Amino acid sequence: MPPPRPERAKFDTTVPNEGRIADYFLGGKDNFAADRAAAEHVLSIAPELPALAREGRRFLARTVRFLAAEAGVRQFVDIGCGLPTQGTVHEIVHSAAPGARVVYVDNDPMVVTHGQALLQDDRLTAVVEADALDPARMLAHPRLSEMIDLERPVAILLFALLHNFPDDDLVAQMITHLRKAVAPGSYLAFSHAVSDLCPETTARLAAVYQAQGSIAGPPRGNLRTKGEVERLFDGLDFVEPGIVYIPRWRPDGAVLHGPDSVWVVGGVGRTTR
Repeated sequence: MPPPRPERAKFDTTVPNEGRIADYFLGGKDNFAADRAAAEHVLSIAPELPALAREGRRFLARTVRFLAAEAGVRQFVDIGCGLPTQGTVHEIVHSAAPGARVVYVDNDPMVVTHGQALLQDDRLTAVVEADALDPARMLAHPRLSEMIDLERPVAILLFALLHNFPDDDLVAQMITHLRKAVAPGSYLAFSHAVSDLCPETTARLAAVYQAQGSIAGPPRGNLRTKGEVERLFDGLDFVEPGIVYIPRWRPDGAVLHGPDSVWVVGGVGRTTR
């Protein structure tokens, strides 16, 4: 018999966490000294990271509004949700569809505990602790199963998550499992940092995150390219304008950052099986 897996450490404030680093970039207070030190280190390499984080939140808002208001989705699963910020997914969803259900998923106990405390009286929203790399177990979580009917269309949200997993096969398996597990007419929405626009900077960042343990899997020399990301999502029918740099995805006002300065792509794909 294989040896039992060691129990995952529940909480360690001395180890940087990407979600808490992102919280620091966005001006939040749910971070610790190790997170702030790591954030300042990567800011010395890429000072534009807070701008990218804000642009990512704007992209999230546009895609979620589209899914709730135009596509008519009434179930949402936000995987790798991170710490709550202004303009959360459930707030955006409920502004367009008050009866829709939202389940947040994260593997960080701090995120889960904080989210559950904030949402304890919200019957339409839940927070569960699960591992994105084990999608079968994640989707079978009792609380998620109670909230989400996978036989009906659902939006799976994968914002700023997949670039944390360098193993292409592992990510492809995860996406394939999610795509096959949901009903036809469901959606997968994602954002993913890429290396095309500034390969030297992203290579340095990848090395830092891998060294501090913030990226899971074997080492990788750089982030994926836009073309590599597109191949991960083969089989989905993408709504216009497809997989693009996120400022180009259905902009709804003044463009604060030119597309060529935001090295993050994203899109919304519909399942057709």
